[in-house]
Amino acid sequence: QGQFVESGGGLVQPGGSLRLSCAASGLTFSSFYMSWYRQVPGKERESIAVIGTTGVNINYADSVKGRFTITRDNTKNTVFLQMNSLKPEDTGMYYCNARRPWASTPVGSWGQGTQVTVSS
Repeated sequence: QGQFVESGGGLVQPGGSLRLSCAASGLTFSSFYMSWYRQVPGKERESIAVIGTTGVNINYADSVKGRFTITRDNTKNTVFLQMNSLKPEDTGMYYCNARRPWASTPVGSWGQGTQVTVSS
């Protein structure tokens, strides 16, 4: 349930910023929590940020806390990830997905992701 199109990735120097966007379709967007995930080669895809249906409940992985900000626009079925003070270890493919408020399992199809590369 749900399809997602991620965009906004690119090559950035350490300390730089990027803003990722994820456009969702095929689901009642405002009824789902939305999460951003990061995957690096050879590792499991990990959840790094999640936002509740109204934008009030937000949680971050320790690795991005204080540097990344997740927001959503329910009028546009879009979730954003503002990434500041980027580090080389933030390099990876970034995906978004939806989950029901009472569960942790993503419900939608995985999109193509957007690549973030942090390098000098």
